[in-house]
Amino acid sequence: IFSLDEVPTDTVRLSAETINQLFKDTNYTLDTVRKTKIVKPIRLSLLPSEIKKIENTKKKKNLFIQIILPLILEENNRIKLDRKKLFTILNKNMNSDSEKKWLKSKFQQYGVINNDLSTLKVRMDIVPVSLAIAHEAKETGCGTSRFAIEGNALFGQWTWSGEGIKPAGVDPKDSNHKVMKFKVLKASVRAYQRNLNTHKSYREFRKVRAIQRDVYGKLNSLELVNYLNKYAATGNEYTKILKKIIQQNKLNDFDDAKILPNSKREKSII
Repeated sequence: IFSLDEVPTDTVRLSAETINQLFKDTNYTLDTVRKTKIVKPIRLSLLPSEIKKIENTKKKKNLFIQIILPLILEENNRIKLDRKKLFTILNKNMNSDSEKKWLKSKFQQYGVINNDLSTLKVRMDIVPVSLAIAHEAKETGCGTSRFAIEGNALFGQWTWSGEGIKPAGVDPKDSNHKVMKFKVLKASVRAYQRNLNTHKSYREFRKVRAIQRDVYGKLNSLELVNYLNKYAATGNEYTKILKKIIQQNKLNDFDDAKILPNSKREKSII
């Protein structure tokens, strides 16, 4: 478990039994979250290796969602804080040197060329919680995949140059890609958001998200999912599966959930 601003180097893999007890002791259940829209700030760095041995599908699914929900909300909060700061800066006639420096770092972070503010505004936004959960559930089999357990890879992102895990049964002559691995789960969530917020394949996704934001003031994951057909080779079939996962598990219930703050800085977006 770690705080908002630090990424741990020494991580401990808790057992599924210990995690379940921790959730029980803090009264953290998905039913409570659905009713109160409040999530306890319990941050786990690694999935329990026994998650794949849990035979009861509902228990396995619930445990997986309980583990990843605070991580998604926390990363979304990080983006919301940045977005709030961006609009504060844009509404000023004059910007300080530190604000200009911050803007420059965000142009780099979001891969925006020519200091294009309109592109930065479109890119600097959250991924709806329901969509992120569905994506993780699909890519990892609710946290049971080898990539998730061994490499904290929640979204099956590929790499051709970085550190990764070689998929089984793939002929090396056919492909030299690996599945990206991460030190902690949180890093995987961050990389996923960066991918959707910067890669050219998801330009349409970002465009529709910006329209939803402007017109409705909130995001609709069931519509946005249609623009992720380039995420997997199966295209539109893949988006249909994601949509089904969102609907069947009522994941939209978590879209307006809030994670309890750990600091004054976080309280400003609750």
